[in-house]
Amino acid sequence: MAAKEMNEREREVLELIIQNFILTANPVGSRFLAKHSDLGLSDATIRNVMADLEEEGYITHPHTSAGRIPTDKGYRLYVDDIMRVGQLSQNERLKIDQNIEQLIANRTTQSDDILRMSSKILGQISKQISIVLSPKLSTGVFEKLEMVSLSSSKIMVIISIRSGLVKTIMLEVRADISRQKLDELSQVLNERLSGLTLEEIRQTFAERVADYEDASGLLRIFLDSADKVFDEQPQTERIHISGKENILAYPEFEQPEKVRGIIELVENEKVIVHLLEESMPMEMNDSVSIRIGKENLESKIKECSIVTAQYSVGDTIGTVGVIGPTRMNYAKVVRVIDYIAKRLSQTLSS
Repeated sequence: MAAKEMNEREREVLELIIQNFILTANPVGSRFLAKHSDLGLSDATIRNVMADLEEEGYITHPHTSAGRIPTDKGYRLYVDDIMRVGQLSQNERLKIDQNIEQLIANRTTQSDDILRMSSKILGQISKQISIVLSPKLSTGVFEKLEMVSLSSSKIMVIISIRSGLVKTIMLEVRADISRQKLDELSQVLNERLSGLTLEEIRQTFAERVADYEDASGLLRIFLDSADKVFDEQPQTERIHISGKENILAYPEFEQPEKVRGIIELVENEKVIVHLLEESMPMEMNDSVSIRIGKENLESKIKECSIVTAQYSVGDTIGTVGVIGPTRMNYAKVVRVIDYIAKRLSQTLSS
């Protein structure tokens, strides 16, 4: 049986329940809304509307409380059809811009410094656990490779991605290799690998260099280490997390086991990377993505929401996101995440 279409009165009551619950963490009653809202409805009328909303699964009542709280279904309708996002305040926008511009002015600043600062600012403004993931190098387009001899047994390989990202890796060699041999192989690899993604190179490297004869044995080392050289960087190097302490301010996590579960999850960086990338919008123009409560498959965050947005660095895509209670201020979180993602795209691609 199809759910009935929600009328305007029901939408207004649901919006007020959600907004008040976000502010207070207390169940919202019909008498409260009749007294403190502009609905112009009696206590009895609001109670009837609440009964209809509860029957449709948009709100529920905890224990024997007369008040109501939103369900995941109620939040979903709110963020999809009712919520008004608005604009960041001038102070919030200035805080983001000034911190990023200060880093840019420092010539020694690396992209990771900007991502780390963005995560910190996001946590401070959103009051949630904030996460910024650097782009996946494997999706970046190869620009050039350089080799530097560090000792008779070790060389450093520097891979530059078209988007401006760089990957550095150390390779062990069996004997001292001349600068000329390093330059010769670098030239060959640059010619044959240009325009490919690292993922494409990793899968086809052997066939692309099959006809090249190399007496130094350096190419054999590359062939044996192709998965390592052209693979994704470790996930622990991609993730910047801030604001873990913010979760302690929410009454829904007063119970030690709930806090412990979320903190343990956040400490597992591989799982966090997977959760955020799983929550990413399908396309860059999809803007901000929101996964609410049980929409998240990870059991430890069934009472949390994940809000994410993508930013671009050339051909690669990174992720900005927060994890917080389903009772988060979605409009504010969406505003700040969307702005930071766009600011990162602008800053890191310039």
